[in-house]
Amino acid sequence: MSMSSLPPSPNPQPSGSGAPRVMVPGRTDSVERFQQQRIARWRQLEQLLIQGHGQQSGRRAGRLDAAHLEALGRLYRLAVSDLAIARRDFPRDRTTRYLDELVTRAHPAVYRPEGNTLRDVGRFAVYGFPRLFRETWRFTLAAFLLFAVPFLLVFALTLIDPAAARMVLPGSPVVEGIEQGQSWLEIERRERPLMASFIATNNIQVTFLAFAGGVAFGLGTVWVMINNGLQIGAIAALASVNGLGSDLLAFVSPHGGIELSVIFIAGGAGLRLGWALLRPGLLPRMQALAAAGQVAIRLMAGCVPLLLIAGTIEGFLSPSGLPEYVRMLIGLGILVLFYAWLLLVGREPAQGAAPATVHANSAPTVQRPRPRLRLRNGRGQTA
Repeated sequence: MSMSSLPPSPNPQPSGSGAPRVMVPGRTDSVERFQQQRIARWRQLEQLLIQGHGQQSGRRAGRLDAAHLEALGRLYRLAVSDLAIARRDFPRDRTTRYLDELVTRAHPAVYRPEGNTLRDVGRFAVYGFPRLFRETWRFTLAAFLLFAVPFLLVFALTLIDPAAARMVLPGSPVVEGIEQGQSWLEIERRERPLMASFIATNNIQVTFLAFAGGVAFGLGTVWVMINNGLQIGAIAALASVNGLGSDLLAFVSPHGGIELSVIFIAGGAGLRLGWALLRPGLLPRMQALAAAGQVAIRLMAGCVPLLLIAGTIEGFLSPSGLPEYVRMLIGLGILVLFYAWLLLVGREPAQGAAPATVHANSAPTVQRPRPRLRLRNGRGQTA
């Protein structure tokens, strides 16, 4: 869909004014009529977002005059209403995904203030990030499966034949140390601050690799998740074979739940970027990537402090002299509290109406991407 074909005026045109027609094979006439009657104003909203730089930078649309700002708010409210109707009448239609993306891009241009205050940052850290996690759980689950399946496979293979670990980690000193029964899990007290900093930095690098790999149509993210699953699975199984399994579990328990969860979230953000490039829907690929990137970047912003927390725990608590069962219980408690926060905090009261309500402190729910619509103009040519 070319932006040059968008109507130049922000005022909605009648549906018979030559607006491009959306053809959806196999859909009912009511769906087509719904699209035909509204496509002009959806395109006008996109045009205003471009003029105000709202969709690229996420800033308030400051380059629009008063008339255009008024039109922006009105068109946004109409789009939210259209999204509510689409979710109610044909929630699995491709048009619903398009409206989700459009409302997501328009929301910060209409409601976001000029710059984030400390209060805004705090509200996002406490309430906004858990909501965003729940809205994007499908991608996070996909990233988890990309990690878990290779982990389980190589874990089983290494238990059967420990030599499999050398195939996954050739020449690794960690493998050699485990085979000799040497534990690398003890960190001297004087080295713990330095180690905590090193671990946090390394975790951030892995997390951002998982995220950035999404721009390669998700292939980079897939590779990072599978590779980490293979390596960790090989080490875990080899440690079990050589009598270090309980040592490893006690070491990993305090920080591992947060650390791995953050990597899964980052991997999900990367997969979201890749999916936007593979299935952009009505949007050009770069605009679909920008829309997905707005949500993905917010996820990454929430991941960084969590990685710092995990790195601090890994550098100080995990290698401490506490009994193994104590560290395991602490790890279990941290994991329960962490997921209680992700799954329960920031939930809105149940409302019987307005399923498309958009809250000022959270991104609108973005539906799972649907197959791409074919947008045609009056001459039957793809626009």
